[in-house]
Amino acid sequence: PAEGAARGRVGTPDILSMLALDAALDVWDGVSIESVRAKSLALTDFFLRCVAAYVPAGLVESVTPAAHAERGSQVALRCPDAGEVMAELIRRGIVGDYRRPDVLRFGFTPLYTRFADAERAARVLAEVLTGGAAEG
Repeated sequence: PAEGAARGRVGTPDILSMLALDAALDVWDGVSIESVRAKSLALTDFFLRCVAAYVPAGLVESVTPAAHAERGSQVALRCPDAGEVMAELIRRGIVGDYRRPDVLRFGFTPLYTRFADAERAARVLAEVLTGGAAEG
């Protein structure tokens, strides 16, 4: 063990941090994991439909499994210049991430991500890829 007060840093949780964690977990009260999973799948399905409707064919390719049993709460799309595309999306308020060499990833947190957020992400993606307003 460390000498003095440093001994308490490692083994004793900080009470203020624990209170914040306890409050953060309150949003889960009454929410079943099945409901969270259902919304996760609904959001990712909806986002993929919006991408198909807004983004002209051939500009992106989904590498996310279509089967729900094989999918998490994210969508991965392959596109040329993915790094530059993601940088522009972030600049426009759509935060995802980029994986080399050519993959855009979008995460959907079911507790607070709205269907309107997923639609906006697809619309702005189409605008970035086409250099104009999305159709649909």
